[in-house]
Amino acid sequence: MKKLIIAALFLGVFFNENTAFAQTEISGRTGVYRATHTKVTELKHTKLRVNFNFEKEQMNGEAWITASPFFYDSNELELDAKAMIISDVSIEKNGARTPLKYTYKDDILKISLDKTYQKNQDYTVYIKYVARPNEVKQKGSAAINDAKGLYFINAQGKDPNKPTQIWTQGETESSSCWFPTIDKPNQKTTSEIYITVPKEYVTLSNGLLKDSQNLGENLRTDHWVMDKRHSTYLFFMGIGDYAVVKDKWRDKEVNYYVEKEYEPYAKQIFGNTPEMIEFFSKRLNYDFPWQKYSQMTARDYVSGAMENTTSTLHQESAQQKLGDLIDENKWEDVIAHELFHHWFGDLVTAESWSNLTVNESFADYSEYLWNEYKYGKDQADYWLMKSLKTSKADPKNFTKDLVRFDYHDREDMFDGVSYNKGGGILHMLRNYLGDDAFFAGLTDYLKTNEYSTGEAHQLRLSLEKVSGKDLNWFFNQWYFGSGYPKLEVSSTYDAMKKQVTVSVAQTQDQKFEFPLAIDVLENGKISRKNVWVTATSKNNFVFDAAKNPELINANADGILLCDIKQDKTPEQLYLQYTNSKDFHSKYNAIEASKDSVGKNPFANKTISAALKDNFFRNRMLALESVPEDAKDFLADVEKLAQNDPKTLVQGAAIGVLAKTKNPKYSPLFEKSLSSVSNSVKANAIAGLAETSPEKVASLLDKVDLENADESVMDKLLPIIVKNKIVSQMPNIAQTVAFYPFIAFQNPNLAQPAEEGFNWIMDSDNIKAVEKLTGILKQVKAQIGDNPQAKMMIRDILKKGLDRKMKVFRENPSNQSLNSQVELINKTVEAYNE
Repeated sequence: MKKLIIAALFLGVFFNENTAFAQTEISGRTGVYRATHTKVTELKHTKLRVNFNFEKEQMNGEAWITASPFFYDSNELELDAKAMIISDVSIEKNGARTPLKYTYKDDILKISLDKTYQKNQDYTVYIKYVARPNEVKQKGSAAINDAKGLYFINAQGKDPNKPTQIWTQGETESSSCWFPTIDKPNQKTTSEIYITVPKEYVTLSNGLLKDSQNLGENLRTDHWVMDKRHSTYLFFMGIGDYAVVKDKWRDKEVNYYVEKEYEPYAKQIFGNTPEMIEFFSKRLNYDFPWQKYSQMTARDYVSGAMENTTSTLHQESAQQKLGDLIDENKWEDVIAHELFHHWFGDLVTAESWSNLTVNESFADYSEYLWNEYKYGKDQADYWLMKSLKTSKADPKNFTKDLVRFDYHDREDMFDGVSYNKGGGILHMLRNYLGDDAFFAGLTDYLKTNEYSTGEAHQLRLSLEKVSGKDLNWFFNQWYFGSGYPKLEVSSTYDAMKKQVTVSVAQTQDQKFEFPLAIDVLENGKISRKNVWVTATSKNNFVFDAAKNPELINANADGILLCDIKQDKTPEQLYLQYTNSKDFHSKYNAIEASKDSVGKNPFANKTISAALKDNFFRNRMLALESVPEDAKDFLADVEKLAQNDPKTLVQGAAIGVLAKTKNPKYSPLFEKSLSSVSNSVKANAIAGLAETSPEKVASLLDKVDLENADESVMDKLLPIIVKNKIVSQMPNIAQTVAFYPFIAFQNPNLAQPAEEGFNWIMDSDNIKAVEKLTGILKQVKAQIGDNPQAKMMIRDILKKGLDRKMKVFRENPSNQSLNSQVELINKTVEAYNE
């Protein structure tokens, strides 16, 4: 599962401890123990036959559940079945069915079997039912914003701008919303499903398509078979009018299901998948274990993406066109993440949600592994830095263990600890053990637990088995403990002894032990000191030095997950940048120099050097550091704007030139509008907004700003609203949705943002309303029980609803406006809960 990423604008307001709306920190401790689900029954095989009532948004189903007692004798089968109508429950033997007694209450189907069965004595129960996802009561979470399991998208075809689709989402325990099952991660079963649909739709499910049969009356039944055991939350079906773009890895099918508009770009979006499968197979010394691999996109998806076995589902944001892809395939990390789950999560599954780390931390870290392999270590380290910043941004994460048996709700496990922090912990573990032992340990873990379940202790045992090292110390503090080191680093030099003493103090309550890389710069030459910090308040390390070192740089390789306070002068930061080889040291030097640019010559030298850095992310950071009075840097910035091999850097450089408001750059801005890159074009328009504003309105209608960054959108939003550029209305929706909060960060933008919100509500633009209500629904889960925030958003929505209703009353037959009213109403209802 890849979580949704909510707008930074919103999070900057609500998760900033300095604002009036900051959440109160909630401890991860609940005083309860979340035991692994007790296995009374062992599922063996699940066969389903389904068809759909598009008008009622319901599914007619038949299920054949083959099972046996797990260990103890049993005469009862208990299944999860949420919001269903059950019409028949029978035991099936030799093709004949005998009715069974059952009770159905509180979403639990209890079936009295025809006799007492013993371990490994199989029986098959037949159930006829109707799945009614819109009657499901369980709610979503911050990671998965809805939990009704089965989703009908534009089922009646009333929205001409949206395709008709059906798709499922099983994690965490929502598969039981569309078929009766034991909806726990430690239940695994083979499966097959017969899906009857109108002929114009394609279907996708787990395993292989065994056959298709035309039924007449424009219907077809597809038979999908999964002959390997997988967890019930990984069951999947997807249906819609898709283009299927075929690819392959070795002799296995690799297919991409995209909306037909995106068919020409499918291989640019997903085309690295076969190479990823090959890389991961070799890195893990365990070949991709499943029959095929398909990826499908979905409208209105409730999360980021989901690793359904052999059939990953992605939100529609995965679909990009050339203008985005030439800048950067923003979905490539997600593609790697979901694929890696097919080893960690699908092949070996967390036996309980408390142990989610053996699923999500590995999938998170796979993004590092792929970037390292494909694009180099600097790009991988940049990814890790961003990931850990995300985890640290939420102060609640500091109090949570990675493995938690006392979570408030299972959905709470899908957070920055299980994902981001867990990935960083794996990176530390890899560097402590070394690559050979680390990856050999992962291979052992997979082979030992394949098609079964795993937990953190089993991971530890496999790594210990391979390496011969005791790892309890590591797992106790990082897997079964919380927080991370907060360090204060200082140094003193003894000229008589010709020694430098580096002091490392831990200021957090719970002390850690860890290896630490310290770089010492002496006479222009760096030497790395690898030391061991003990779990005490202060550690001193003494190194020989002919003179007082020019620089001491702790955690130089960036491997330790920590916060460091270490005072450095602009000159030392310049030395750090120019003498270091590690990404973290160079990037941190650039970032720490930003506030001194224009005030200190060494800070200027750092930024000037970084504008020529080999790694494009460092060049981009340096561009962010260039002040509006950029005359000392303009020559380099101009070169980047015109010639940099990375279009993202070109765009950022054009953005810097735009800040000068110098008309001499207008020709460059106009020329840049012919670029394929959306980043280049968006920043060029921002430049023209400064130098030739009279030209901008006519140009905005021709440029795709869907993925414009926040700084560009801040510049263009007032122009879009003032000139009523209708084509850009959906692209401003996720910004103007928070117009009352924008004043906290950018007061000058507050009025145009409110005008943009009202413009959307006074217009007929369903895509804009979908984006606006969609982001507010996602944010609802993020803000939890914050009463002020909920009240403000509820007020925004009600005011918007009043305006939209006025337009609808003037056009009562307009189905699009009716749909928009429904969307806003549903969002208001969500905030009333």
